[in-house]
Amino acid sequence: MQYTKGNMSAQKKKPSLSSKAVVNRRARFDYELGDEIVAGVELTGPEVRAARDGHVQLKGSFVTVRNNELWLNNASFSLKLNQKGQVGARTIDTEPRKLLAHRKQIDLLQARKKDGMSIVPTKLLTTGRFIKLVIALGKGKKLYDKRETLKRRDQERDSKRAMKNI
Repeated sequence: MQYTKGNMSAQKKKPSLSSKAVVNRRARFDYELGDEIVAGVELTGPEVRAARDGHVQLKGSFVTVRNNELWLNNASFSLKLNQKGQVGARTIDTEPRKLLAHRKQIDLLQARKKDGMSIVPTKLLTTGRFIKLVIALGKGKKLYDKRETLKRRDQERDSKRAMKNI
């Protein structure tokens, strides 16, 4: 008796989209985050490929409001260079990118920014058809707040370790 793989190989598998989101972990440490808004990002083809591959750095990036539009500044996209003879050559692009949000959301962010809040990108979502950026309103932490956060994190880690050993 012979077994054939005809049915198995005839089925086409969908290419799996990476469900990894690029996270700005530094934002949670530097800011007390509040309201979050999901906004679209206007990108070119190579920038989309870099985002889907996870070659984006949000550390140190920020959002500004210019001409009643949101702009993502200082986000690093590591773009592939298509040059002959250079395998895996990349260049870093940090130019401002336009964010797509509703007028009411932009007006809310603009009003809160005047109150001393900062607009900080926290995540770049690459699942699905569109690439979205999660931005949050944040109030900058002082140095003593950051030390308190580190102390609390160490205490939690020690208590988990102690519970594990019991």
